[in-house]
Amino acid sequence: MTHQVTDIWRHPLKSHGREALENVTLTAGQTMPGDRVWAVAHEVSKADGSEWAPCQNFTRGSKAPGLMAINARLHDASGQLTLTHPQQPDLTFDPENPADLQRFLDWEKPLTPTGRAASARIIRVPGRGMTDTPFPSVTLCNRASHRAVEQAIGHDLSPKRWRGNIWFDLDDPWAENDWLGREVQIGEAVFAVRERVVRCLATTANPETGERDADTLKTLKDNWGHQDFSVYAEVVRSGEIRLGDAVKVL
Repeated sequence: MTHQVTDIWRHPLKSHGREALENVTLTAGQTMPGDRVWAVAHEVSKADGSEWAPCQNFTRGSKAPGLMAINARLHDASGQLTLTHPQQPDLTFDPENPADLQRFLDWEKPLTPTGRAASARIIRVPGRGMTDTPFPSVTLCNRASHRAVEQAIGHDLSPKRWRGNIWFDLDDPWAENDWLGREVQIGEAVFAVRERVVRCLATTANPETGERDADTLKTLKDNWGHQDFSVYAEVVRSGEIRLGDAVKVL
């Protein structure tokens, strides 16, 4: 059976919003273009933009669930980023412009809990998306696995909770976990599947409201003995992918 791409997403600002795409050209050894370009470092972070840094250096949805309801749109030509949230007015700013930083921090502040390290700066590592993995990853997600979680938890869940890059339907839940160590072709691009994605509290938050309303982690652990959903892959052959493209294990 031929499986097809159903959704493509990029997340320009790490943990702060997603943007739907119809097609994208991927380059070997790089993240999806425009994905995790910037990350918001908090006041006690050691990240300085000189190299990749782990997620604990950044303000993120696992600690601030309100961030999960942010949507983003990256204007590629201008470099401007527009953020929207149900509780905030739209914000358009330039993450590279120091003069815009305070406007962003003021906008974000009501969405982060008091008593935690406050957001302090936006960093970027040239040529490297700030993924949750030390390698430049693209997250591949199976809708059949999502449906299995919905059935186990007893109500509908938005797939946006998982913050994946590429979605398809393999019909069989967790079939993607068997791809570890293998290569998968999607459209013109080829991926090496490297790791399963261990999930965090960010997935318990509703991406429409930013409120924690579903115990996804307990559901995964109780039903399947793990807290994994989707797989991290690395692009090993460049190429374009589009909605409706075939997904093939090589």
